[in-house]
Amino acid sequence: MFDAPFETAPAPEAPVSEVVVTGARLPPSAGEGVFSITALADPAWARSPRLDEQLARAPGVSLFRRTSSLAANPTTQGLSLRAIAPSGAGRALITLDGVPQNDPFGGWVIWSGLPSETIQSLRIVRGAGAQAFGAGALTGVVALTGRDGGGPVLEAGVEGGGLGYRRAAVNAGGGGLLASVTAERSDGWTPVREGRGAADEPLALDTWSAALRYDARFAAGPAVAARIAVHDENRRSGLVGADSRSRGAQASLTLAQAPAEGRNGWRLQAWSLVSDLQNRSVAVGAGRAFTTPANDQFETPAYGYGFNAALRGVRGPLEWEVGADLRAAEGETHERFRYMGGQFTRLREAGGRTTTLGAYADASWTAGPWLLTGDLRLDHWRAFDARRREFDLQTGAATLDETPAGRSTTTPTGRIGLRRDLGAGFVRTAAYAGFRPPSLNELHRPFRVGNDVTEANAALKPERLYGVEAGAGLEGKGASLTATLFLNRLEDPVANVTIGQGPATFPTAGFIPAGGVLRQRRNVGRIDAVGIEVEGRVSLGERLVLTGSAMATDAEVDGGAQAPQLTGKRPAQAPRVAASAGLEWRAGQRLDLFLAARHEGARFDDDLNTRRLAAATTLNLSARYALGASTRVELDLRNALDAEVATGRTGDGITSYDAPRSVRVGVTWIH
Repeated sequence: MFDAPFETAPAPEAPVSEVVVTGARLPPSAGEGVFSITALADPAWARSPRLDEQLARAPGVSLFRRTSSLAANPTTQGLSLRAIAPSGAGRALITLDGVPQNDPFGGWVIWSGLPSETIQSLRIVRGAGAQAFGAGALTGVVALTGRDGGGPVLEAGVEGGGLGYRRAAVNAGGGGLLASVTAERSDGWTPVREGRGAADEPLALDTWSAALRYDARFAAGPAVAARIAVHDENRRSGLVGADSRSRGAQASLTLAQAPAEGRNGWRLQAWSLVSDLQNRSVAVGAGRAFTTPANDQFETPAYGYGFNAALRGVRGPLEWEVGADLRAAEGETHERFRYMGGQFTRLREAGGRTTTLGAYADASWTAGPWLLTGDLRLDHWRAFDARRREFDLQTGAATLDETPAGRSTTTPTGRIGLRRDLGAGFVRTAAYAGFRPPSLNELHRPFRVGNDVTEANAALKPERLYGVEAGAGLEGKGASLTATLFLNRLEDPVANVTIGQGPATFPTAGFIPAGGVLRQRRNVGRIDAVGIEVEGRVSLGERLVLTGSAMATDAEVDGGAQAPQLTGKRPAQAPRVAASAGLEWRAGQRLDLFLAARHEGARFDDDLNTRRLAAATTLNLSARYALGASTRVELDLRNALDAEVATGRTGDGITSYDAPRSVRVGVTWIH
């Protein structure tokens, strides 16, 4: 996918007519130069085929748990920024050419459906996003740019190595059409080491995806892009009998024309997403000697769709944009639970619908070295048609029948920022507000991990984030350095709140075994976070490039009246510090060598801060050798020091770990 290291994006130039747009999209707005943005481009070769692993090189970017999507359950693949309060649903919005990629039911992202070969570039926009991003962009946005269909192309790659890993990918196309197919398998590793029993088995993955894209441009007119994609992902979850399957498809149609001198730019876009999740969980027996079925979520159909429109103009130093969008989602879970006497005895059906309708206005003014920008946005969120019904499987009698009342809220948000270029550097400051509605998953779907149960909550309110930040940067010959200070307050955050421990029987949730806990998703007052991000790059001669980034975030929960036991605690899964460093050496005309190190500080696996996960540092090494003009071979040594990276800890002290050291070899051919 990407060969270039992360670099801080400069402010876009004022004359938008100079920006070349090859696909059906508007260029980034001039006002983005005021905010903290990390850009990554150059899709020629990939050091990781998984986007979330590439994104983790940037400070403060992580999935909910400390593992990549190679092994993470789909329900924990939500992406968050700045370690303010990671969440399985994700507190960052992921878009592909403007189309939201967050699952319509759970808000997580199935990264297997976004193979790196189909991505041209990306931008990480930190801070609550208003303007065209809107709802869900609470801690920021990851804006992916898809690879356009262009001239004739034929690319193929294969990769294999330790832990039973193998992958193949093909890109082929011409005349504006691009087809991509990928398949990936991993036999995985057993996450439990100390205290392992017969109940434990390897995490494993078997997935494939396909996408077809068509791009065209009318003579002296707008561009059009159409895309359809499908994915299918099967996982084993590390415990005998626990597994998951995620399937999905999406389609989008976009028409756009970039602004030019004397002509406004515009965009019209429509999209739809469908998904289905199957997830089986188990209870772990004494001594981890066996498992018994606990929940069989055999079907979770969900559907999302949306429309958006934008109009942009440039009048000298002024750039403006107005737009509107609609997002809708509906879905439900069907699951069997309460395993007794060798069979499930209850059936649950729960779900609902949500819509978000928004409109925004944005403007920026460039005057010499000064850039001033601001935007306002208004969103109306509605949740309705909610239901939760449970039945006795033998008699068919209803044991629970709830139809929570519909709710709605109208939320204003916005951003404002100022930047001053200083020749060899810049200073900037910004303030913003954003919101994230709860997902259908958080509202309606209970779930179980081992002996821990988390209940849904149909009364959840949207989260709101308010923040200010200030940044500065220096850019010189072959070197750059940027730093950002931020102060954020997250109000009404959704958290998994501990409300009881086993062994005990609770209303609705039922029996919780020894060593397990019962939690419920709740809005818990607020989270205050202050932090700093630093990124740098330096060229040490013509052949050596050193990159680095670091983040430190001090986040604290005020549980309020809803969860006073959380006051003074740190949000679950939020490390205080994270840092990464990279070294790229052009060792010869055909040989490139790479080193990538990443450190994450200690974090807590639970809301009460009783399950501590130790700090961890990993080192990856890779070498690429060009066999000819069209063929390269790559050797990767992942987790070269075989570091123990703790990813989870149960109430009875059992720790799970990320992947051990492994080697991969790959060959890529481009015609």
